[in-house]
Amino acid sequence: MKKNNIILIGFMGVGKGTVARALVKESSMYAIDTDDLIESMENRAIKKIFAIEGEAFFRNLEKKTALWLENSVDNTIISTGGGFYKQENLKNIGTVIYLKSSFEGILKRIKKAPNAKNKLKKRPLLQDKKEALKLYNTRVLEYQRVADIVVDVENRDLKDIVIDILGQIK
Repeated sequence: MKKNNIILIGFMGVGKGTVARALVKESSMYAIDTDDLIESMENRAIKKIFAIEGEAFFRNLEKKTALWLENSVDNTIISTGGGFYKQENLKNIGTVIYLKSSFEGILKRIKKAPNAKNKLKKRPLLQDKKEALKLYNTRVLEYQRVADIVVDVENRDLKDIVIDILGQIK
């Protein structure tokens, strides 16, 4: 049975955490972030996990997190890491919403953030722009494929995005 969770997927920096926090204010749901869960489970930053253990190890932690979410979490907005959409049990966790934006739109959004330097620093896969764009182009099609709902967030007010999402999940 599908759970009453909202799973936000999309490319890194698209605003999944920001949208999740805004949704909490307008609903009776909680919010959690898969990267935060992994960091607390490992007691170290994602960047360190990638650097020391590698991507395969990190993806395994995501799998462990996905199983926990499926078995233990309900009535929650879940913001995810950029690659979390690959989890086999994603649809069992809840309704999957893809936050869509162009690559340029995402970079613009990150650069506009008050803590832009930190936002870029904590995203190891964004260090090489050319590689990041290649990854973006691959993932966009996959995000579309797994999503139950697609919400274009580019150049939109946060309030409009929240209204759009809440209107589509009712």
